[in-house]
Amino acid sequence: MAAQKMVVTERDCTARLVPAGDKAVIPEGEFVSITQELGGNYTITWRGNMYRIDGTDADAIGRKAQVLDFAAPEDGLISEQQVWDALETIYDPEIPINLVSLGLIYKVEINQQTKQVSVDMTLTAPGCGMGPVLVGDVEYRVAMVPHVGSVAVELVFDPAWSREMMSEEAQLEAGLFF
Repeated sequence: MAAQKMVVTERDCTARLVPAGDKAVIPEGEFVSITQELGGNYTITWRGNMYRIDGTDADAIGRKAQVLDFAAPEDGLISEQQVWDALETIYDPEIPINLVSLGLIYKVEINQQTKQVSVDMTLTAPGCGMGPVLVGDVEYRVAMVPHVGSVAVELVFDPAWSREMMSEEAQLEAGLFF
């Protein structure tokens, strides 16, 4: 395990409490310890608690921010491809494979009239403590897609996730092909 790195926040930064997923704002000028850098997101400790900082806010802790830049469709509609592209930028907190490649995203529905995106997703294990954090990641990233007004994420466990749901590339990366 890499050594923790102490940094000072360079601006106010939104974070989510691990594992509950509750939002918090870490003020500018606070000392935090980066405990994990994985999949473009950062786990830090601040005031005795662990928080997750989205990669799009990495500049707040002196790292290069991940930029999600989607061209707004001129027709004012939500692009399903852009929603999937946003989902592919979200990584499992324990292994650097995105949620789509892991097979954790079961369904995406877009209501163009209400501007709501609904996502059914699962976890690698029903008892995964990072569920609320991953739901928050999905809500945060999908909301960056142009014309999205709201995001509703439902955790579902039927069918149960299995490694066969992973893309072949993800299975190779995880070392699951024999």
